[in-house]
Amino acid sequence: NVRAVRVVLGAHNLSRREPTRQVFAVQRIFENGYDPVNLLNDIVILQLNGSATINANVQVAQLPAQGRRLGNGVQCLAMGWGLLGRNRGIASVLQELNVTVVTSLCRRSNVCTLVRGRQAGVCFGDSGSPLVCNGLIHGIASFVRGGCASGLYPDAFAPVAQFVNWIDSIIQRSEDNPCPHPRDPDPASRTH
Repeated sequence: NVRAVRVVLGAHNLSRREPTRQVFAVQRIFENGYDPVNLLNDIVILQLNGSATINANVQVAQLPAQGRRLGNGVQCLAMGWGLLGRNRGIASVLQELNVTVVTSLCRRSNVCTLVRGRQAGVCFGDSGSPLVCNGLIHGIASFVRGGCASGLYPDAFAPVAQFVNWIDSIIQRSEDNPCPHPRDPDPASRTH
């Protein structure tokens, strides 16, 4: 139920009341043909019911160029508040993990990562979390194979670079035809 969803920006520790947090409701969801059988197009855009305040804790995501693929061996940072591992609870503090892009054992329709020499990676609850490579959001955590942090199979991310034109078109459409904010006065009642 989208009405029950709250988007929290600027959070770091989920068990504390942080003054850096900004909380919004979801006004609109833009989907892009998600295929749950083949786990393709695992990306949505959420239009918030207000404007975020950009500051040290809330920043605009920087995106790669459309179609830009990451090569094998690129170092990235995965993060999230998902499970800390098998038979362990969820993280209350945002977790970060250095990961390496791997192209073997990975479909072209995903960006995949492994942590060499360790059983570590994204886990359940991390879905939707970013994969940051060279300061750009190159992936959105999508799924794991062989369980969390198997060490054998790479973690799969939706490849943001395949969706940049779509993302830009949604942003442009929203700027051209913004949905009114629920607290905005009726446009017909405005004086010019």
